Amino acid sequence: MDNALNTRVEAYIAWRDYYELTKPRVVMLIVFTAIVGMFVSVPGWPGAMPLIFGTLGIGLASSSAAVYNHVLDARIDIQMMRTRGRPLPQGKLTERSAITFATVLCIISMLILWFLVNPLTAILTFCSLIGYAVVYTAWLKRATPQNIVIGGAAGAAPPVLGWTSVTNQVEAGALLMFLIVFVWTPPHFWALAIARKEEYAKVDIPMLPVTHGEAYTRLNILLYTILLVLVTILPYLIGMSGIIYLLVALVLDAYFLYYAIQMYRVRDDMELPMKTFKFSISYLGFLFAALLVDHYLLFQISL
Repeated sequence: MDNALNTRVEAYIAWRDYYELTKPRVVMLIVFTAIVGMFVSVPGWPGAMPLIFGTLGIGLASSSAAVYNHVLDARIDIQMMRTRGRPLPQGKLTERSAITFATVLCIISMLILWFLVNPLTAILTFCSLIGYAVVYTAWLKRATPQNIVIGGAAGAAPPVLGWTSVTNQVEAGALLMFLIVFVWTPPHFWALAIARKEEYAKVDIPMLPVTHGEAYTRLNILLYTILLVLVTILPYLIGMSGIIYLLVALVLDAYFLYYAIQMYRVRDDMELPMKTFKFSISYLGFLFAALLVDHYLLFQISL
């Protein structure tokens, strides 16, 4: 009886460790932006097949990329306070088992997307996976302080993937949502990089505050946030969204800009960078939710 109980407990712990490798909170935000891309791509219901299998395939591919990221970063994760508690640095799972898990997730996701959605989405999703797991994690992250800018293209892909899941083509609306996430990524991540500057310096990761200093990074956060404000207005200006989205976007932009200005002006508030980082996550979620709600209200009005 005790042996059976211990086996179940061990199985649960192992499952929880594998689940943690997939970065579930990050993947949930990724999948949400993809789902918004699906719904916004058409006036009405996007269809059950692309919605179900597109979401599943993109989610599994994102999880696979996250696991590969854990494997490639395991040696530096053990040296950083923020990441040393992850399963691989703690020795809860082996690199071999993690690679096997990531590969299985990748294969399943590609099969789902290729055969049950469409080949274009499968190809773009695979390119995004390679872009994040290999190009960014294995090379860009350690090669240049512009790593998060260049590598941000992979993280900005999900709305495009959601869009192509339904339409089987890349259109202007998909690229605009890509641009929003792409411009959002640097101020989002550089705020975290400032908060964890010493840890990145310790493991020789050339994040912008490490190589160019905090003052320069704070200025770049402000400039990118201003650019983000302009970009997030574009859906309204081109008729992709209506007044509800615009109002929500302006309120969110005002808050983000406030944080960016405060970070630029107040250099001795050590909690402000992390507050900005946490707000930026909510910012993106609410912005895309507003885009979705506004899209369907416009659709209902047009009927």
